[in-house]
Amino acid sequence: MNYFDLQVNGYGGVDFNRDDLSADDLHRACEKLESDGVGAILATIITERVDAMCTRLSRLAALRERDELARRIIAGLHVEGPFISAADGYRGAHPLDAITPASVDVTNRLLDAGAGLVKLVTLAPERDPGFRATQMLAERGIVVSAGHTDATLDQLRGALEAGLSMFTHLGNGCPMTLHRHDNIIQRALHLRDRLWITFIADGVHVPMPALKNYLDLCGAERAIVVTDAIAPAGLGPGRYTLGRWDLSIGEDLVARSPDGSHFIGSATTMRRAHQNLRAMGLNEPQCRALLCDNPRGTIGL
Repeated sequence: MNYFDLQVNGYGGVDFNRDDLSADDLHRACEKLESDGVGAILATIITERVDAMCTRLSRLAALRERDELARRIIAGLHVEGPFISAADGYRGAHPLDAITPASVDVTNRLLDAGAGLVKLVTLAPERDPGFRATQMLAERGIVVSAGHTDATLDQLRGALEAGLSMFTHLGNGCPMTLHRHDNIIQRALHLRDRLWITFIADGVHVPMPALKNYLDLCGAERAIVVTDAIAPAGLGPGRYTLGRWDLSIGEDLVARSPDGSHFIGSATTMRRAHQNLRAMGLNEPQCRALLCDNPRGTIGL
């Protein structure tokens, strides 16, 4: 199966968010992705100071342009942040000092740095005044996804009217404890007929029984599986250093913060996600939709 992953922060020991990412690094990550059955990805740049995000986007775009394999594997870029909730739990591993409300000017800076390769932007609708950034992105054909958000139902509906069309890794990017009924997971599921909803299917970010419930609600025709992979993905358990974090990754292939309060991405693979989906009882056509066809379709490939 030719997997397509919309959310890859790094792979095979390579962190796409490093300021010193090299051509050899990028090529090596793409080789490992290809060997693990991944046909294409969106390389993901996460929240940091806007200047740093622009530098990283520009570097990724330039390195990709010079490498035939990278051009084939990296179908585009995913910008996750910095327009997300600053509240504890909702921001996850994103640095608080770099989170900012959305603005059209900053959004344009990020898009320009991405040299036309930005295909997906994750933001919190409540951080986008008047949904102006959402509307601008949608008008330019860029998929806008809600994530790391505690948007109200009315805010989600307003964002949908402005062009929002996706929700990023539902069940994550939110606190470990929530109101049992009025919470962001329930709000997103309520709007599932109008949203593509992505899930991390490693069995830990969302426990398998809950994931099965969510997929039953959404249907394979409206859901997408991502890995949210970080640099150790594809390497297996071990101790790793990643940006500001010292990580110990166990057999479940999940990176946790030192205090255990939140996840810091995943070291899982799409093949493992595929195995998990099959173990849940999904058939091959459903798996193909979740792992290949739906993610491609959402960004027009």
